[in-house]
Amino acid sequence: MNDTIRTYFDAFNAGDVDGMLACLSDDVAHHVNEGQVRKGKEAFAAFCAHMNRCYRENLTDMVIFDAEGGTRAAAEFIVNGTYLETDEGLPEAKGQTYRLPAGSFFSLEGGKITRVVTYYNLADWIKQVSA
Repeated sequence: MNDTIRTYFDAFNAGDVDGMLACLSDDVAHHVNEGQVRKGKEAFAAFCAHMNRCYRENLTDMVIFDAEGGTRAAAEFIVNGTYLETDEGLPEAKGQTYRLPAGSFFSLEGGKITRVVTYYNLADWIKQVSA
C-alpha cells in the first residue's frame, strides 16, 4: 500500500490540512469534481478551507490501489458527510447528512503527490441533501 496516500487520507479524516499539504508537491495539480484544475499548494489549501467551512466529512470503506513503480495510485471510499453552510450554486444547507461513493486518482513523484483527481456523483449528492 502506498504510504503517502494512506497518510494523506489519514490527515483528511483527522481534519489536518497541514498534514495533507505535507503529502503534496509544491506544484500539485488538483482536479476537482465539477470544477477547474487548481495548481499549487496555496490553491489546494484555499479549497480545503472552503470545504471545511461548508462540509464535515469522514471517509470510510477505504481501498487503496497502487500501480507498479509507485508513480500512480487510486482509492475508492465512501464519503460520510454533513452539509454545514450553503455552498454557492447548491441547495441550502440545513445540517443534512449524506453518504456518497467516491474515488480519487493520484500521480506521485519522489514520494509526493503531484496530481489529485476526485470524482463523485453530484446529482446523487444533490438528491440526498434536497430530500
